Parts: sequence; C-alpha cells; structure tokens
Amino acid sequence: MIWLKLLHFAAIAIWSAGLICLPGLYVQRAHVPDEPSKHRLQALVRFFYVVIISPAAFVAVGSGTALIFVREPFEAWFSLKLAFVGALVMIHIFTGLVIIRLFDDGRTYPVWRFAAATTLTVAVVGAILVVVLAKPDLPNLTPEVLNQPGGLKRLAASLNPFPR
Repeated sequence: MIWLKLLHFAAIAIWSAGLICLPGLYVQRAHVPDEPSKHRLQALVRFFYVVIISPAAFVAVGSGTALIFVREPFEAWFSLKLAFVGALVMIHIFTGLVIIRLFDDGRTYPVWRFAAATTLTVAVVGAILVVVLAKPDLPNLTPEVLNQPGGLKRLAASLNPFPR
C-alpha cells in the first residue's frame, strides 16, 4: 500500500504543478516575435499538457481510486476532498480547451486571466492539501447507511419495488 500511496502523491504533485505552471506559458503567447517561435511555444505547451500533465492526472485519479478500495475511507472529510478533486479535474479540462484556441491567429492570453487561473488552481490544490492533512471532523450531511460499506446496495434494495 505504501507504493500505491507514493505513486498517488507523486502523480498529484506533477499534475498540480503542471496546472499551476501552464498559465505562465500561455502569457508568453503575446510575446512571440514570429511564426516559428509561436510553433515552438505551441509544441511545448501541448507536449507539457498531453505527455506530462494529463497522464499524471490519470495516474492520480486511478491510484486514488485504488486507495479507496484499499483503505475504505467513509468519513465526511473524504467527500469534501473528492469535491475539490472534481474542481481540479474541471480546471484540467478548461486548461485543455484554452490550449486548443490559444494558438489561433490573433489570440492572446490576458494577464488578468493568468492571475485568475493560477490563483484558482493554487486555491483548489491548497484546499485539497488542507482537507487531507487536517482531516476535519465535519458534520455528516449524508444518511448513515451511505457511510457504511455496502450501504448504497442495502438502501437501493430497500427501495426496489421488485425484490428478488
């Protein structure tokens, strides 16, 4: 299990760092002097996103899913962590959409958007770290049955009008 956790931490570190750094590369789009420089920057950004950041995201989510089955965390803080991870996934998707359009002729990435994207990403990554490290005792807003292994199956069985 320690190797799985190490893999998860490493993948999250690469994924998070990449998402934090990419807007800095986007801003460089406004400063490219010629077409060959623009193509080099585009190749670098796409390589970074497709070859490094996206695989790290898949490994982070996959190893995190495997850790769920190994550790079976049924606590409210874990649900909050997953909500923040969902936000990080959305940032990842929007980052990919920016890359698709950024290198079209006449496009630039404004500094205010760089500041907003970087701040939002750092805030989400920071929130994940705080929740995971502090493991706060949050009020449980879900029914007790959903906090037990196999609880959803029992709940669905009790609601099923066609029992077996």
